[in-house]
Amino acid sequence: MPNPALDDIDRRIVAELQADARLSNIELADRVGLSASPCLRRVRRLSDEGVIAGYRAVLHRNRVGLGLTVFLAVKIDRHANERALDFEHAVTAMPEVVGCHLVAGEADYFLEVVVPDMECYQQFLVGKLLELPIVRDVRSSIAIQSLKADAPLPLGHFGSDGK
Repeated sequence: MPNPALDDIDRRIVAELQADARLSNIELADRVGLSASPCLRRVRRLSDEGVIAGYRAVLHRNRVGLGLTVFLAVKIDRHANERALDFEHAVTAMPEVVGCHLVAGEADYFLEVVVPDMECYQQFLVGKLLELPIVRDVRSSIAIQSLKADAPLPLGHFGSDGK
């Protein structure tokens, strides 16, 4: 459901920042049809409200030595809330885990893991993930090629101005 508190200009601002977060406030204001001061106020409000969660550089995984991406379907023992929360805290603290999703279906969680190579993946799997007492089963799928990763969020549900 679209956030009704976001008007057309807010949606254009977030779309432009997703495309290029390094835009200066003046460039951003020009692109969305505002002057600099109101644009900056809106960006600050969107950040304060949590619509904009942060800014970061998106790196090419291979160029920083992280050439192996593995998707893991993880089943956990008994779904006692406290134990599941312990699992979530543990895996979200692991730097190799770049994505963690609680899912419905055969698995309980899907993890996206990036590591330099298969040896490092084995060390991660055996030395970290399988050491967690709640982990019952792990199924690994190795990415052969990543065609699309770290893409901007789709904003089409807002209408044509959301890009």
